[in-house]
Amino acid sequence: MKFSSVLIVYRSDSSNAYEASKFCEEVLKAKNIKTNKLKSDFHKDEIEKYLCNAGFQPNIGIVLGGDGTFLKCANALAHYDIPLLSINIGGNLGFLTQSKDFLFDKSFIEILENEEYIIDFRNRLKCNIFNGRARHEKEIIKSYDALNDFYFKSVEEDISPTNQIQIEIDNEKVNEYKGDGLIISTSTGSTAYSMAAGGPIVHPNVDAMIINPICPMSLASRPIVIPNTSKVVIKPVKKSKGAIKLWRDGSKCMTIKETYYCEIKKGKLPCKIIKFKKSANYYNTLIKKLAWKGDLSLKNPKN
Repeated sequence: MKFSSVLIVYRSDSSNAYEASKFCEEVLKAKNIKTNKLKSDFHKDEIEKYLCNAGFQPNIGIVLGGDGTFLKCANALAHYDIPLLSINIGGNLGFLTQSKDFLFDKSFIEILENEEYIIDFRNRLKCNIFNGRARHEKEIIKSYDALNDFYFKSVEEDISPTNQIQIEIDNEKVNEYKGDGLIISTSTGSTAYSMAAGGPIVHPNVDAMIINPICPMSLASRPIVIPNTSKVVIKPVKKSKGAIKLWRDGSKCMTIKETYYCEIKKGKLPCKIIKFKKSANYYNTLIKKLAWKGDLSLKNPKN
């Protein structure tokens, strides 16, 4: 890959990530590559102004942190066609990050220059919020992008707050979920909150959405995997007590009032993730992350 400019994003609350960002900057500058550093707690509205002030459009972004840092960065840069390389600094073993060894032994430069990587295109979700009572019903109140998931939970922090959510798929009412909430996940996000809530693991190359109820009050409410070409509409049930809040990738978005509804579809622009060919593959990451047994023959070789 030929690149002359890099945006470095580091986890804002980590001194290790900050030191790693300085090291990364020094390595890149030694190669006469323009760099600019940015803390991870920036917002989408700030990025355009920031890039204009930086004086260049980065060829790639290097994200230093864990999966959470990468998700914040990926969502803020959703409308920019910038491939992202995520290096695991201070986070847990992640599904979206590469080993920090590639950074500190400086091999990441050679890997990029020799194109010993792939660009992994990960689908996003787009959520548009509408007011059902508005004169122009299709007028969007707010819009969000997510790489992992959107989910809906009660606003109240009482003991065991429940809500009731109606879901439509491709203009057909499918179900009403009563419980702690509802997750709409991409295949990439299937190993995040959805998995913790009992949902299936779906390989990120599978073009799918996962609809997963959180602690449903009915055993008939089960996770379902649908094509990511589907249009999913979420509405609060009017007889349900209390408001619900929309979250995306672990961050609060907004309260969904009784008259609002959410339309979730596949996002227009995928997230471009730089994956080194030398790094652990998806299944190896699953084995380590979930403490699976893996290949027992390698652990107990015959004498």
